[in-house]
Amino acid sequence: MSLEEIFGDEAPGPLVRAIDHVVLTVRDIDEACEFYARVLGLEVVTFAGGRRALQVGAQKINLQTIGMEPRNHACIGSGDLCLITDATPTEVVARLHEQRVAVVEGPVEKTGARGTITSVYFNDPWGNLIEVSSYGAA
Repeated sequence: MSLEEIFGDEAPGPLVRAIDHVVLTVRDIDEACEFYARVLGLEVVTFAGGRRALQVGAQKINLQTIGMEPRNHACIGSGDLCLITDATPTEVVARLHEQRVAVVEGPVEKTGARGTITSVYFNDPWGNLIEVSSYGAA
């Protein structure tokens, strides 16, 4: 449903323009940092209070364990992320196999935020579903 359908001619502009970060709940922060650095090549960064995150372009994935969540009650393995890559789906599958990470699904065509994407899915060691996708992939 569009803003115009909801508000008519008085539709306000979007209040939000981008995603800054998301949070994944894992059993062990050190293991998560090693896994994501090794499998996806993500940079591990440290921020306020010694917390760690994974840098993904201009955004980050904050990591937390059960008991660290300040407001919500997280469950290990409840995350579901789609990350965009410039690699081909074949390259993504090869990298996952090289790192002994099982492919759950894919390559398969899906609809992303900006159109058709080709996605490869896998679970991290804590059960979070990770989708690595590319636009215009062959």
